[in-house]
Amino acid sequence: MTPFLPYAGRRICLTSRHGKERALARPLQVGLGASLLVSSCDTDRLGTFSGEVERSQDGIATCRRKAWLGLEHSSLSFGLASEASFGPHPAVPLLPVGEELLVFVDRERQLEVIERRLERRTNFSQLRLEVGEDPTAWLAAMGFPSHAVIARPAAWTPADPSLPLCKGLAGRAELNAALQRCRSADPLGTVLLESDMRAHHNPTRMRSIRRLGCALARRLRSPCPHCASPGWGLVETRPGLPCHWCGTPTRLTAVEVMGCAACGYQAEQGRRDGLAHADPGHCDRCNP
Repeated sequence: MTPFLPYAGRRICLTSRHGKERALARPLQVGLGASLLVSSCDTDRLGTFSGEVERSQDGIATCRRKAWLGLEHSSLSFGLASEASFGPHPAVPLLPVGEELLVFVDRERQLEVIERRLERRTNFSQLRLEVGEDPTAWLAAMGFPSHAVIARPAAWTPADPSLPLCKGLAGRAELNAALQRCRSADPLGTVLLESDMRAHHNPTRMRSIRRLGCALARRLRSPCPHCASPGWGLVETRPGLPCHWCGTPTRLTAVEVMGCAACGYQAEQGRRDGLAHADPGHCDRCNP
């Protein structure tokens, strides 16, 4: 059977200032036969992880705008952009998670394909460092120095550009110098430390983007069974997987809804991992 490769030999414009082509070029080349052209236009004006520019739209809208910014600066028909957000898990607040997004735009087919991933493998972390407190244990836990950190005075606000904001700190000497600057600029000498979540300073996040790129490639080489457009894939999950002991519906996924971004056709199916029953530990009745 001839493989479905609608983007073989084509170039895709990736809008990125942070080296994401290192994560995405190979999955798209191997999976689709496509190559990347990087557009490094200013995406920081749409929002920054460090907070000096607040993101005014949600993740998908921001990612979509990034993709179109690249397309506006190129003559290509296909655009791609990445966006992410990080914070506490909605069900387990002490557990940090990230949501990674990829938006692919096909101007020839007037098609937009969104691939997303809830990523539990993240080093996202923050620390309020008081006077005299040693950050060594925290730094080790978040992966420093292979993963960079950001330092700022606790009194820092986007409205006061005179206060230091030190990003991309990946060595102990430069970190110590940044801590001294930030302590001197804060009335109480308190510093806020956080992991730098920009992809080129965060290998853990770069690996997440690579995994998402592989998923996008699989999706773009999957034709819709109704209209044959590329981009057939998961669009929704529905809970209710029955408990193995008592049969009570749980909050785990029972049904996956596959869909087409072009014609809107959808079809339900069971879990792709084949799981038919939930462990009783996930059951509110057996494990209240």
